Amino acid sequence: MKKDIKNILVTGGLGQIGSELIGELRKKYGANNVVASDMHDASDSMKNKGPFHILDIKDIATFEKLINDYKIDTIVHLAAILSGVGEKNPALAWDVNMNGSINVLNLGLKYEMAQIFIPSSIAVWGPDCPKNALQDSPLHPTTMYGVTKVAGEVLCDYYFNKYGLDVRGVRFPGIISAETPPGGGTTDYAVEIFYEAVKNNKYTCFVREDTKLPMMYMPDCLKSVIDLMAAPVENLKHHSSFNLGSMSFNVKTLADSVKKYMPGFEIDYLPDFRQSIADSWPDTVVDTSAREEWGWMPSYDLDSMTRDMLEKLKIKHQNALI
Repeated sequence: MKKDIKNILVTGGLGQIGSELIGELRKKYGANNVVASDMHDASDSMKNKGPFHILDIKDIATFEKLINDYKIDTIVHLAAILSGVGEKNPALAWDVNMNGSINVLNLGLKYEMAQIFIPSSIAVWGPDCPKNALQDSPLHPTTMYGVTKVAGEVLCDYYFNKYGLDVRGVRFPGIISAETPPGGGTTDYAVEIFYEAVKNNKYTCFVREDTKLPMMYMPDCLKSVIDLMAAPVENLKHHSSFNLGSMSFNVKTLADSVKKYMPGFEIDYLPDFRQSIADSWPDTVVDTSAREEWGWMPSYDLDSMTRDMLEKLKIKHQNALI
């Protein structure tokens, strides 16, 4: 039987997705019913909008105290070490990503949670994946981040099948946002290009101009989480590994889109270690399962995203916020 979601704890709440998702969850469930947490302290602005607590996801005692204090029945687990940072410290990526997820799942069981949301990533795929990734394409990642996401998907499905814990997740593509700077992922170039265009009217990209990857604008990212969490569990054939598509483009196409609105923009290329990571991922994803099982449908394309991103960042730049 599906339990109602009432009180949500978000881990990694200061990250790119969490910092915006918390606001959307509070609109739906109430400001005091969504507890934000992160291992770093938050700004006064974040703290003034609802409850916030410092939380290391490996600290079980503090984790349980928050669950009991706020009667938490749902966890949105976003805390993770991303691909770029993870390749510099694979042991840390494994420790945080895997042990953190296991803690969340075990606490979900112990407290009979209504739902757990743990996102996955396009990093689950490797060089043997078709460039148009299917829902069931082989999962042979080349990064520790990807390894932890594959293991996480399998682990989440195990907890669903063995214990009946309602665990859900999507394979996020690169997420582009005007609110929070990028946090160490291989797709960061698709965010940095907008920030640098507004600040300096030029950008040096760390992957080649022909690099093409799946991307998504933050409003669609937030919508996907809210929609999947609200879907009836009986409609879901998949649970923790939904392919999620929106748009795909190479860097040159992205730069050309920026130039439509900033004609003097310049870009050059200096590929680094992240190029090989990007080359191992698919160009596009097939998200038929998400569309059929819970009605997924993105709203933004490249040009509408570019226009909105630049408008928002120009305002922030004028206010000296970037």
